[in-house]
Amino acid sequence: MNEATTEQPLAGYTVGVTAERKADELGALLTRRGAHVMQGAAMHTVPLPEDGELAAATTEVLAAPVDFVVVTTGVGFRGWLEAAEENGVGTRLLEQLRPARLLARGAKARGAIRGAGLTVAWNAPSEESTEVLHQLLEHDLHGTRVVVQVHGNPMVEFRAKLSEAGAEVVPVAVYRWTDPLDLDALDRLIGAVIAGEIDALPFTSAPAAANLLDRADRIGQGTSLREAMRSRVLLACVGPVTAAPIAQEGLPYSVPERARTASLVRLLAEELPAREV
Repeated sequence: MNEATTEQPLAGYTVGVTAERKADELGALLTRRGAHVMQGAAMHTVPLPEDGELAAATTEVLAAPVDFVVVTTGVGFRGWLEAAEENGVGTRLLEQLRPARLLARGAKARGAIRGAGLTVAWNAPSEESTEVLHQLLEHDLHGTRVVVQVHGNPMVEFRAKLSEAGAEVVPVAVYRWTDPLDLDALDRLIGAVIAGEIDALPFTSAPAAANLLDRADRIGQGTSLREAMRSRVLLACVGPVTAAPIAQEGLPYSVPERARTASLVRLLAEELPAREV
């Protein structure tokens, strides 16, 4: 039976959390509103400085002048600059990027650019990569050099469009995603969703949503999970980019007005009780 109150609108509901980096923040916000939280990270973030990929990409960026820089995530951009500093090329990298036009995908990316003492030439109002791409394609890109800080997803189509427009594209991957460290926890969460024990699944990243579905397929539970997600579970995505894997599956989902974790929790607090009316 639902125990929701005005102060704790999520009391009596169980929410599954698939996030890794934002798990503690999201869990605390949900618990404060009365929800029972079941954790099952769907992916693990692997920083790349150690394996040489990021260092090699930085060397390529430093090899010739840069015309445009696409910054997709604040944490990724800061991580890149920190890794460059550790490798002794932090100042060189900043000076290399300074004359370029820096385009931010969202507010956090914009903040990271400004925090580094660089200038934001343009910021995507919708915080979507497609809008950044359209902005870039308004320029004559023939002969230009475009650095794209990718965020786990290699952004293959995005980069291909820039290449087709005549740009030399230099991707910089600061981290990549793999299976979570605790696969058992993810499998238990999948089982709980299928069993009808989970009322809502909020997603804060596209890879987590994609890998949840992929993991269910790998353990033979893909059809059952999708059926539960379609019929019984409230799916909420922090923004359109995060929602892409869910949308591709034709699953129903909600998105808050602002792409913020707190807004995502407020959406759950409004929509879950409303489903009982």
